[in-house]
Amino acid sequence: MKIKSLLIGTALFVSTSFVASTTVYADGHAEKQETAKEFVARIQEEGRKLAKEVEAAYWVRNTYITPDTAVLAAKAGERSLAFESSVVEQAKRFKGTKMDAETARAIELMLRGSSAPAPNDPKLQAELAQVLTDMEGQYGSGKYCNENGECRELQELEAVLAESRDYQELLDVWQGWRSVSPAYRKTYQRFVELGNQGAQDSGYENLAEAWKSGYDMDTGEFTIEARRLWEQVKPFYEELHCHVRAKLGEQYGTDKVPADGPIPAHLLGNMWSQTWENIYPIMEPYKGVASLDVTKALKEQGYDELKMTKTAEGFFTSLGLPALPESFYENSMIKKPRDRNVVCHASAWDMDNGNDPRIKQCVEITEEQLSTLHHELGHIYYYIMYKGQPPIFKGGAHDGFHEAIGDTIVLSMTPSYLKEKGLIDEVVVSEEATLNKQMKLALEKIAFLPFGKMIDEWRWKVFSGEIAPEDYNQGWWDLRTEYQGIKPPLARSEKDFDAGAKYHIPGNTPYTRYFLSFIMQFQFHKALCEKSGHKGPLHECSIYDNKVAGKALGDMLTMGQSKPWPDAMEALTGQRKMDASAIIDYFAPLNAYLKEQNANRQCGW
Repeated sequence: MKIKSLLIGTALFVSTSFVASTTVYADGHAEKQETAKEFVARIQEEGRKLAKEVEAAYWVRNTYITPDTAVLAAKAGERSLAFESSVVEQAKRFKGTKMDAETARAIELMLRGSSAPAPNDPKLQAELAQVLTDMEGQYGSGKYCNENGECRELQELEAVLAESRDYQELLDVWQGWRSVSPAYRKTYQRFVELGNQGAQDSGYENLAEAWKSGYDMDTGEFTIEARRLWEQVKPFYEELHCHVRAKLGEQYGTDKVPADGPIPAHLLGNMWSQTWENIYPIMEPYKGVASLDVTKALKEQGYDELKMTKTAEGFFTSLGLPALPESFYENSMIKKPRDRNVVCHASAWDMDNGNDPRIKQCVEITEEQLSTLHHELGHIYYYIMYKGQPPIFKGGAHDGFHEAIGDTIVLSMTPSYLKEKGLIDEVVVSEEATLNKQMKLALEKIAFLPFGKMIDEWRWKVFSGEIAPEDYNQGWWDLRTEYQGIKPPLARSEKDFDAGAKYHIPGNTPYTRYFLSFIMQFQFHKALCEKSGHKGPLHECSIYDNKVAGKALGDMLTMGQSKPWPDAMEALTGQRKMDASAIIDYFAPLNAYLKEQNANRQCGW
């Protein structure tokens, strides 16, 4: 997950602007005429001065959850929102006027605002900052205490869902974490009201339209594009769902997992049923063939949090990308502190205008966490590579690009790579070994796609009013059943707030970026494999230690968001559209296997 500041740093543009406008300062007086270029440079300088303070306050709030840091973060957030609101209002004066392309791009990005555009009213700005701080803090400090008084934090609860096969234990843990989120259901409703007000003050109909405006296309066109991508992969997901449901029916009984309905949400090995790789032991096509127990190897070989992180860094440097600065290891939080509450949800931070990149992650010694480290370092290397851009262009070509980079690298963590690192004993080349590996990866990547799509579908409907506050929970489960084919394992009501049990809802992080990234990472992987000279099936390719692929990747990362995303896509892949066909190519062996297994089953829900 990437953390992006609301603020803009400093830059001097070399282009020439033909637009003049009055500079309006915070006290309301006007002093001089300024060009659009001068306006952009001024805003970035003002933003730079504020950004360092605000970023520090947010970092401390995430790594020291106390009432005091809540006050500091809320106040910093209030100043940030006020600044952003002022920037959007001032930038509006340049809409529709003539200027050079680079300045026009900068103005366009300023007008997009953020995921929580601030209302113009200072009192509402302060309230919005407090609401956002409160929700994230309540999530981060959440615990479930059972009837015996045993209290467990999210990480401990997740471990139970990953490892246990006891139906009732899974149910208790699943329900227990969802006892945390009702406390901020009304707060979230107020956030929606404030966010919509901010979006309207910025010129959008509602917050949904503001979010969908960040993709260099009309919002209606973007909605159609996202639907097209989902339709490309939906048949494959339905085959996977059908087979998983059948195997879970064998595990728990068809009285608990009916052969023709949605899957109970607590049986898929993950707190949110978003990825299913933890039930791989149930799903393994050929038992014991080509063991992929990387977690066991990591623990046996004495990996700790630092060695895990260094291993992830080593993949990027093998491509010819630079080593991480020493400050990264000095300032990152890669181990959960024993003495305080923190937000353990992994995130990457671009601090001090690119001079202090760092991650926040409660690293555990597991294969999943090793993959997460590669994901987070994907963000960090994006920061490092576009550091030379003017700050307004320091961002992914669109937010899905930022999420896709590290996961593209993970696709190169093939058995050959893992053997080279000593994390598996041998590379088994056989149809059975291929299907085992593909099943494990599909339970992560393909299972995620509808989840990645539906979270923002729910929020867009909430923001637009199509889902009313009194229907938040029903609307959530309607979409989860429609897209994922899952259902709650016990009765839910509007006293619950199950959407809020997922960090990105109280943390207000848009989620379509993850859906797009899971599409694009295969598209990127295919392009990089072609550049590396790989011959053979796509799923066997690793670009590890390939400098040609590394240069192509680095060149694209260096562009930041200086150009519309189709330009960045074309620079790396030769294509100007997102395309899911590489997924079907990559998983061709597993897709054929699933169709064979499902031949006599009733699929769908």
